[in-house]
Amino acid sequence: MGCAVSTTGDKAAQARSKKIDRDLRADGERAAGEVKLLLLGAGESGKSTIAKQMKIIHELGYSKEECEQYRPVVYSNTIQSLMAIIRAMGQLGIDFAEPTMGSPLSPVIANYFMEKFEKNALDTAVRKPKCWFRYVDDTFVVWGHGLTELEDFLRHLNSINPKIQFTMEVEKDGRLPFFGCLARQFFTYASAAEEGELTPDLVMLMKRLWQDPGVQLCFSRSREYLLNDSAAYYLNSLDRISQKNYVPTQQDVLRTRVKTTGIVETDFSFKNLHFKMFDVGGQRSERKKWIHCFEGVTAIIFCVALSGYDLVLAEDEEMNRMVESMKLFDSICNSKWFVTTSIILFLNKKDLFEEKIARSPLTICFPEYDGPNTYQEASAYIRMKFENLNRRKDQKEIYTHFTCATDTSNIQFVFDSVTDVIIKNNLKDCGLL
Repeated sequence: MGCAVSTTGDKAAQARSKKIDRDLRADGERAAGEVKLLLLGAGESGKSTIAKQMKIIHELGYSKEECEQYRPVVYSNTIQSLMAIIRAMGQLGIDFAEPTMGSPLSPVIANYFMEKFEKNALDTAVRKPKCWFRYVDDTFVVWGHGLTELEDFLRHLNSINPKIQFTMEVEKDGRLPFFGCLARQFFTYASAAEEGELTPDLVMLMKRLWQDPGVQLCFSRSREYLLNDSAAYYLNSLDRISQKNYVPTQQDVLRTRVKTTGIVETDFSFKNLHFKMFDVGGQRSERKKWIHCFEGVTAIIFCVALSGYDLVLAEDEEMNRMVESMKLFDSICNSKWFVTTSIILFLNKKDLFEEKIARSPLTICFPEYDGPNTYQEASAYIRMKFENLNRRKDQKEIYTHFTCATDTSNIQFVFDSVTDVIIKNNLKDCGLL
């Protein structure tokens, strides 16, 4: 008969071993409870809106004081959107529908007289504007030369007919010199609004402009120039946002557009996990700042603007936005930095895409596409194009979701699914599953 003897030393060793096991498991559980998310994607793909949604969904949203801080941003976005449309009218050759006013001549005669004046003025000018268009008694021009040449051009205009004299004011960014009283008044009021006020006179003028059929026609052609996605949302809300005691709503805050520079961190807790979400600037100039965020990242949420398939980049008017997103996704998905990192693909702005696809064909971006221009077929094709960029299909799965970043219920539902995937993969990586 054998006999096993347990010494005090053996018991101590077993206790130490059990403690090490417990500590390792505790460390693993702590690691599994910490989630570092990197929000990546090209510019204007909706990353910042996703980050704002996390605050609304998981941190009780924006306080009244925080919402009030967004009032100047709402006003600035609204004004800049209308300015962008008016600029584009000149570029696209679209006239205002409102008849000429303020002249003692009849509109027909006044228009004929001004057409002759403009032809003479432009034919004899040493330097010519890139484009020229009239609204009521005011003339807008897009100028591509220096300020000295612009002043020479003004003197030239005033030398043609002593009864027609122009005054001039140059917009802050220097892109749109304009002439005339009404335009000067509009931009003067707009400048005051950017300080945080939307005056009654400016609101009245903006509503009048926004209702003009020519402005609406130009808005319908917004794929041909750069325009904030929320332009119609704010311009249709002028009565509400111009109220004296206006406080931006959560939805108003979500729709504000401020270009992200650098890295913005949002912390929140959900399903016993602590999340650190990093919103990274999407413009090309911002991408070099990503590198130090790579280490230890749990998952990447890559945002793509579905509605960008027929648009060009703000920083490169030769590059299609969807093509740029695909190039960036290819580099991220197949990077050595992210061999074991979960990749979550948000095909965002599905609402804008569904509205646009019926009138703007997918072949603008994908000439080889021969399917119908319906939401279901076209969105499935884009999903396939992105998922096929994954060169490690046997090792890495792409988790794709169609999203509308401004729809809180949609993002809440999608992020719940995303979190379940993260929990599963995190536990697996820590050896707990």
